[in-house]
Amino acid sequence: MLTRITLAQVNSTPDPAENLAVIDTAATRAADAGAQLVVFPEAMMRCFGEPLGEIAQPIDGPWADAVRGIAERAGLTVVAGMFTPADAGRVYNTVLVTGGGVDAHYDKIHRYDAFGFAESDTVAPGEKPLRVEIAGTPVGFATCYDLRFPGLFQTMAADGADLIVVPASWGDGPGKVEQWQLLTRARALDSTAYVAACDQALPAIVPDAYATAPLGVGHSCVAAPDGTLLDALGADSELLTVDIDPTRVAELRKVLPVLANRRY
Repeated sequence: MLTRITLAQVNSTPDPAENLAVIDTAATRAADAGAQLVVFPEAMMRCFGEPLGEIAQPIDGPWADAVRGIAERAGLTVVAGMFTPADAGRVYNTVLVTGGGVDAHYDKIHRYDAFGFAESDTVAPGEKPLRVEIAGTPVGFATCYDLRFPGLFQTMAADGADLIVVPASWGDGPGKVEQWQLLTRARALDSTAYVAACDQALPAIVPDAYATAPLGVGHSCVAAPDGTLLDALGADSELLTVDIDPTRVAELRKVLPVLANRRY
């Protein structure tokens, strides 16, 4: 059973090789802390604000294979955001899930066309949710803007997910941290599942060229199935290790059967 997870709240750079080194270091630290799963943010291959098509690689390409090697050496499952080729010069915003007997990926379904940013200009939409077994626990996946769509979370929960992992690179702005915190806890209540949301840390400096790019606000957190906030970080780069108890999910769904009672 999956009982200990680590959220690696870091900042990715424009350099995919540098970002692999960040993943390697944090995965080793997570393994040393006893985690079975380490979650990195969205866009770990390259931060937003830079061209994505030129660095996109297939899911079996060298960047993903390097992450697979990191997961194998660390002895845990790694979740990290990358970009894979799509049609018409676009990319998929992809989450790679690898290690611990798992090798899967999720393409972001809801693209971030909001607050002055148009992800759909360069990113093709994913088509279906993902649920996999990690250490015997069913885990679903969402990415950043997906957090605003409760139907996706209830769909994954109805498919058996006890934990839903959300890598993100949340855009900064007035009220955005509060929205992130509220939505994470709300999605846990909607799905009566654990929600582990890992954001990019708040950058120390934002270049003018990145003015509208969603670069992260930090505040990664883990919410319990009843909406209780188990633990959370601030804005800076840091690792958060949290113990969860998936048996609580079935117990709560008996007393709060929102999945069974929903009509739409």
